[in-house]
Amino acid sequence: MPGDALSQDPAELRRRIDTTKAHPARVYDVFLGGKDNYPTDRAAAAAALAANPRGYLDVRHNRDFMRRAVTRLATEHGIRQFLDIGTGLPTADNVHQIAQRIIPESRVVYVDHDPVVLAHARALLTSGPEGRTDYIDADLRNPDQILEQARKTLDFDEPMALVLVALLHFVEDEDAYPIVRDLMDALPSGSHLVISHITEDLNAENIRAVQRTYTERGFTFVLRSKEEVERFFTETPGTELEEPGVVPVHHWFPSPAPAPEAVDAAYFETLDDIEKIRYRDINDVTDADINVYGAVGRKA
Repeated sequence: MPGDALSQDPAELRRRIDTTKAHPARVYDVFLGGKDNYPTDRAAAAAALAANPRGYLDVRHNRDFMRRAVTRLATEHGIRQFLDIGTGLPTADNVHQIAQRIIPESRVVYVDHDPVVLAHARALLTSGPEGRTDYIDADLRNPDQILEQARKTLDFDEPMALVLVALLHFVEDEDAYPIVRDLMDALPSGSHLVISHITEDLNAENIRAVQRTYTERGFTFVLRSKEEVERFFTETPGTELEEPGVVPVHHWFPSPAPAPEAVDAAYFETLDDIEKIRYRDINDVTDADINVYGAVGRKA
């Protein structure tokens, strides 16, 4: 069921879109094989790929971590409500699709502040008949607005999952930790916190090279250590990390990633490095490829 965000004038949305500067959500879309991006976004992705040729595995395994986390929360914990902030552009297997396959009545609220995401948000609202989805156009730095709008769809007397996947490394410390505390403080007992985060702990040279390509384009890009990621849980009262703790995303309850779309070998060789990503099998991942931590915690 669409929210008020979708009533915005398409002309106003177009005015909000700055195609001269790369945007994190659209660069992420490039790495996932999406089409809702601009030359500046593709240039940023290409620069990151040049700095770390297997860096697409960070993006793809981050997405697969989200798939496994939502699946596990629904199947093992019966979570049927999800607040997904920093949603990004619609792609295969969004949160509501994963959750509603397991629990058809699941409710999902997506939050983002990118006009390109908003322009495509209807694709995120194709809920099954028993469930519900909604979209909020809001900035992470305004948690009160997010919570107020989310209450229109989610029942704050029942547990839910707060999903902050590949988001917090775009936020400085002075904002990031208080925002997570404020959001979790509003959620009831039994709720879960899902976080993935870029780090330099694992393969520092590769990810620092990628960081330079992003900061040169004006992105905030904070590389946090394992201990700094753990702080999102330990400094949020009542929230405890669940096993296996903060680990590289491909080690968090690992299972084979879905096979990529099949493509003719001759055609594949005609593609550029960015275009080839969508057809690559990510199951050949090694520890030397990953620079992303993943973790899930539960509020007592």
